[in-house]
Order: sequence, then structure tokens, then C-alpha cells
Amino acid sequence: MTPGPVDLVIFDCDGVLVDSERICVKVDALITAQLGCPFTEAEIIELFVGSSGEVYTAAVEERLGRRLEKDWQLRYEHLYEEAFAAELTAVDGITEALDALTAPFCVASNGHHDGIRNSLSLTSLLARFEGRVFSAADVPLGKPAPDLFLHAARSLGVEPGRCAVVEDSAYGVRAARAAGMRAFGYCGGLTPAARLEGPGTVVFDDMRELPALLGMAGG
Repeated sequence: MTPGPVDLVIFDCDGVLVDSERICVKVDALITAQLGCPFTEAEIIELFVGSSGEVYTAAVEERLGRRLEKDWQLRYEHLYEEAFAAELTAVDGITEALDALTAPFCVASNGHHDGIRNSLSLTSLLARFEGRVFSAADVPLGKPAPDLFLHAARSLGVEPGRCAVVEDSAYGVRAARAAGMRAFGYCGGLTPAARLEGPGTVVFDDMRELPALLGMAGG
């Protein structure tokens, strides 16, 4: 990873573009309680925020002591959808940050395409990312593996070392480092700054600061 201009900014979705993590934590707590293996909100933030569906399922199965049926989460999707429709907003300051960026940007999320597009649509951000939406469903492994970020960079023709990743989870910054990309850890949400800190990572708590941290002036 070498210093130099940033030619692509890769945004995570949940907790970075849309303020969804607080909503998801509440729904996750409800679901795990209904399953009979309750997780506290603190545990959910520690274990699940930014993780893949496989990580979530494995943790639930371990605590439950049995395997869950394939696609078990589908029967709970309506809980997330209803909560998002009622409560979801864009992350504070993200619109100003996007307006000020002078390099191309995209979104790369562990979520599925339909969910990513729905979240961006509910918060009036979808048009800004049209044609540049990448999902863990597109690659063999989601975050914390680097596959998704490398796929996004390759698809848009940018070398990994010229990419910056904006993440709010420990899984996400690990994936960025593994991809050889500069990581910017947003700690204005649920994840404590200490869980985002590490080599090649800038931690910040106000999305409006991002363009300056990236070395970009408003356009």
C-alpha cells in the first residue's frame, strides 16, 4: 500500500451510507430471542456488525446447539424491511461528503443486491451509485476476506493501491487491509474507534471530514 492519489472510493453500505446498524441490532436481538438463543445488543455489535450472513448463522447455530435450515433468515426479512421503511435515514453528513468527492466512488457491501438497492433507494442515494453496486453475492467470500473489494476495483479498472475503503466495522477494515487498500474507519456509529484502528487505517467520526482526509477538495 503506497501513498498517492485515490482513484476510487469504495463505500460500505450499512452504517456508512445508511444509518441501518442501530435498526439491525434491535431486529437481530428480537430474532435471536425468538430462536431461543438470545444475544445482547453489545454481543451483536461485537460479533455481527459488518459480518457476512455465514458468520451470523454460524454464531447463532453455535449458541443454539443445532443447525438451522437453509435460508432460515428469509422468514425474518419482513422485520428488517418494515423497520427500514419506518426508520432508515442516510448517515449524517454523507450527502455533503459525496458531493465533495472528486474521484469516482462505488458501494461494496456484504448484503445482497436487493437489500443494498432498497436501502439506497429509501435514503435517496441510489442514483449516485447506479451501475456501481457490488455485493458479497458476487464473490466466493464476503468480508473480512478481500474478495469483494478486489472485485469492485477490478470491475472499475482501478489498481487496489489506488483505492480507499470507507468502513464502519472491524470486518470491513480487515478486508480493506487484506486487499492492499487504504482504510478509513468511520466510528460515528456503533463500532468503537479502538476496533477500527490499525495499520493503514485512518479513523474519523464525522462523515463531512472524509473528503479532506482523502485529499479531495469540494467540486
